[in-house]
Amino acid sequence: MSRTDILSEIKKAEADADAKVQKAEADKKSAIAEARRDSVKKIQDAEAQMRSSYESAVSKEMETLAVKRDEMLAEGKKIAAGIESSSEARMQEVRDYLNKEFERTLNVTS
Repeated sequence: MSRTDILSEIKKAEADADAKVQKAEADKKSAIAEARRDSVKKIQDAEAQMRSSYESAVSKEMETLAVKRDEMLAEGKKIAAGIESSSEARMQEVRDYLNKEFERTLNVTS
């Protein structure tokens, strides 16, 4: 082999090596970009899942609290009705007592 042939083979090998390095760099950049896209998608999916489970838990708790609130309101209304009926009976007793006292005072002064 002549010196020219050897030099041309070396240049060809260098060109092939440069092409392989450039292709490897392009593949590396492409793989990094795809990995970033995948990680962003996974993060977004995880956030969406977390948001969904959070909203579900909050909604469930709100329903539980609404039921509890309704039960407490019903109990409070029941107690209030009992107090009202009790106070009505007492009010009648007070009216009767005041009327008797008023009449007694009128009878004493007459």
